[in-house]
Amino acid sequence: MTGFAGLLTRNRNYRYTWCGQVVSEIGDHFNNLAVFSLALHYGDAGLVLATALIARGLPMLIAGPLSGVLLDRWDRKRVMIVSDLCRALVALLFIFCEGQTSPLLLYVLSACLMFASPFFTSGRAAILPTIASAEELHTANSVTLTTQWLNTAIGAFLGGLSVDGLGYTIAFFLNAVSFLFSAWCISHLRSPLGHFRALRPATEEQKPHPWSDYKDGLRYIRSQPLILAILLSGVGWAIGGGAAQILFSLFGERVFHRGATGIGTLWGAAALGLVAGGVFAHWLGKRLDFATYKKTVALCFVLHGLFYVAFSQMTSFWLAMLFIALSRAGSAISSILNNAQVLRHVRDEYRGRVFSAIETVVWSMMMISMMVAGLASLRMSPRTIGAWAGSMALLTAVTWLWADWRGWLPEPDHARRTDTLKSLHVA
Repeated sequence: MTGFAGLLTRNRNYRYTWCGQVVSEIGDHFNNLAVFSLALHYGDAGLVLATALIARGLPMLIAGPLSGVLLDRWDRKRVMIVSDLCRALVALLFIFCEGQTSPLLLYVLSACLMFASPFFTSGRAAILPTIASAEELHTANSVTLTTQWLNTAIGAFLGGLSVDGLGYTIAFFLNAVSFLFSAWCISHLRSPLGHFRALRPATEEQKPHPWSDYKDGLRYIRSQPLILAILLSGVGWAIGGGAAQILFSLFGERVFHRGATGIGTLWGAAALGLVAGGVFAHWLGKRLDFATYKKTVALCFVLHGLFYVAFSQMTSFWLAMLFIALSRAGSAISSILNNAQVLRHVRDEYRGRVFSAIETVVWSMMMISMMVAGLASLRMSPRTIGAWAGSMALLTAVTWLWADWRGWLPEPDHARRTDTLKSLHVA
C-alpha cells in the first residue's frame, strides 16, 4: 500500500488519471444497477437483460478496432476527453427510459454508451507507460486495475442502494456527472511534447490509413506469441464473466430474493475478491521470473473456474458471496500479471491497437456468453448455467498449459523502449 500511496503523491499526471477513474467508474455502476433493475421489470426478464447487455457488447465489434487505430494516430488525451463528453450526454438520456413500456430505448442507449467507452478505456491503458516511469509501471498497472475492481465494489453497493432508495433518475444523473468530472481530470494531463500521440518511426507516413493500420496491428499481435496468448486467454475469463452479467441479477432477484440490493451485493463481493487478488498480484508480480509467471497464470485460471462452479451451487447467500469473491481473486491475479507483460513488451505505436483488440475479444466472448446464458435462463436454472460457465472457464487453463508445454509462449526478445519513455515521463 505504501507503493500505491507514493505513486499518487509524487506523480501528478497519474494522480489526475486516477481521480477521474475513481469517480467515473463508480458512476458507471449506478448506471449498470439501474439498467439491470429496469430490465427485470419487463416480461422474460432474463432475455431482456441479456439483450440489453448484448446491446452493450455489439458496438465493441466496431468501436474496438476503430478506437485502437485512432488512439495510435491521434492525441490520446483528446480522444479520451471526447469519449467522456459523449458518454455524459448518453448517460443523461437514460433518464427517459423510466416508465417506457418497451425496452427499445434501453437497448439503443446501452449501445451508444458502450460504443464511446473503448476510446477512453483503451486510451487510458495505452498512455500508462507514458505517464508512469519504468520503475513505477508495475505499481501503476496494479493500482489502475485494482482501483477499477474496488470501484466495482463501491459502485455496486452504492448503485443498488441508490436505485432502491433514490430511484432511477438520480442514478442516471450521477453517472452523467461522473463522466464530466473524468473529462476535467484528463484535461489536466501534461506532456513535455505538448501532446499524447504515440511514438512512431520518423520514416512512417503520417497520413492515416485506418484499414491498413488495423491490419498492421493484427500482424503485430500475430508476430508476438505471448501477446496473442494473453489476448486469447481473455476468452476464458469472458465465458464466466459474460454469464455473470446475467447470473448476478438472477441470483440476487430470483434465487435469493434480495432485489436490487442483492444484485449489488453479489457484484460487490465479486469486486472485493478482485481487489484482494489485485493487491496480492502487486506483491507477487515483483517476485516472479518469466517461467513462474506462466505457471501462476495457469493456476489462477484453474481456481477461477472451480470457485465459480462452487458459487453456482451454494444455497447460502453468504457462501455464494465467498466463492464468487475467491473466483474473482484468481482472475485478478492473472489479469494483472498478463497486463504487466503487455505494458512491458508492446511498442508504443501499437499499444492502442493491442489494448483495443484485447477489449474487443473479451467483449465479443462476453456477448456470446450473455446471449447463451440469457436464452438458457428460459429453460434452465441459474445454478446449472453457472456450473457450465465455470466448467468452460477451466478450458483456458488447459489451453495455456498446453501452449507453454509446447514452447509456444517464449518471452518476447525485445523490451519496452524504456529510455525513450523515460525522457517523456512527467510526474
